[in-house]
Amino acid sequence: MSDVIDRDGFRANIGIVLMSGDGRLFLGRRVGGRGWQFPQGGMRAGESPVESLFRELKEEVGLGDEHVQIVGSTRHWLRYRLPPRYVRRHVKPLCLGQKQRWFLLRLRCPEDCFRFDTTAQPEFDRWRWVDYWQPIREVIYFKRAVYTRALHELGSLAFGAGLPPYPSWWRLNPPTLTPATPAAH
Repeated sequence: MSDVIDRDGFRANIGIVLMSGDGRLFLGRRVGGRGWQFPQGGMRAGESPVESLFRELKEEVGLGDEHVQIVGSTRHWLRYRLPPRYVRRHVKPLCLGQKQRWFLLRLRCPEDCFRFDTTAQPEFDRWRWVDYWQPIREVIYFKRAVYTRALHELGSLAFGAGLPPYPSWWRLNPPTLTPATPAAH
């Protein structure tokens, strides 16, 4: 696989927010108990964001395009920087962080369609459904701002009547956002 890293050191990546029929979100535990996160992955040279989305969805969760409906995506790339201790300085080109295009998908199949053994090195070993804002609390600290922006932007597509209420633990200021892009029908 060849990573697509821009001149500023940001690796092109897609993020997947997979929603159940009742509005809860899929959260996967990284193999070996290394934290919980949404499915995500790097784009390959020559792939469109949608092609990367379906490749990553298959590799990480075992789902194909027939199992989901694309509800929409973020309009722009959302970026985060890696803390210095996570930057692999011996790898070229140097990757300082990720720029991500986020997609909101609605699940259209039973949960028993999930598979985590479609690659030699699975990303997840467990999963669960969580309330809409919970992933912000559980993802590794340096991804929280991107998760917050993605969920705020995609929430307008997920819930026509507005965002779900913030939980009691919420202490963040909502970001200033651009509206998400609905999927073409």
